[in-house]
Amino acid sequence: MALAGAAPASAAPGDGSAYGVKVDVKLLGLDAVKAGPLAEAKTAGPTTNSLAKANLTGILTAGAINTEAKRDDNSGAVTAKASTADVGLPLLKGALGDVGVKVVEATCTATQKGVQGATNLVGANLGSAGAVDATPAPNTQVKVGLGNANVATIILNEQIKNGDGSLTVNAIHVKLLGDALAPLGSGDVIVSSATCGPAGLPVPLASGAGLWIGLGLLGAVAVPVGIRVVRRRRPATTA
Repeated sequence: MALAGAAPASAAPGDGSAYGVKVDVKLLGLDAVKAGPLAEAKTAGPTTNSLAKANLTGILTAGAINTEAKRDDNSGAVTAKASTADVGLPLLKGALGDVGVKVVEATCTATQKGVQGATNLVGANLGSAGAVDATPAPNTQVKVGLGNANVATIILNEQIKNGDGSLTVNAIHVKLLGDALAPLGSGDVIVSSATCGPAGLPVPLASGAGLWIGLGLLGAVAVPVGIRVVRRRRPATTA
């Protein structure tokens, strides 16, 4: 039985979003715990957001969350960022022991050259799963076993290319209950997520403030040319 994953995100060109924590853990088809997205920011507003702390008993603890999603109207570039501090995952304690990360950061950037994502983990400790790279490669997977069963998969720097051309970066994505335990339920815990669509079209010169600048430049060039034309024609007219 396949794991039920988190619903894919999306973003139109020039749009972006970010959040700190999202939890959707289901057991036997029931919503046991569902929370978030916490401290969500969007290019449509609010472009920045924050939360002092989050505590989902037995599943996740987190300190300060800071997010932003901004668009540069001049270039069309989009930047989405999420940072979550002092993350603990007591949900995995039975399988891995103490799991925690001092800072979990996800970034997504869209420019006219393309869309890129990155994850930065500061002070990451996955217990018995071993050491973790501060900048893990995209879609790094850590299998979590308990006895002979796989109880979870931790995906670090999860990068999802959505159907609309946008990119979603989940710094940490815990997919719960797999393999033989899948019939009992499934779940997703996501920490620090950023999504950005393809870059929007830059503001053209002939619009807004650019229109007046363009007209000013045009006038500065056209007037002398016009004068020269008149001066050249005057002798011919006199003759």
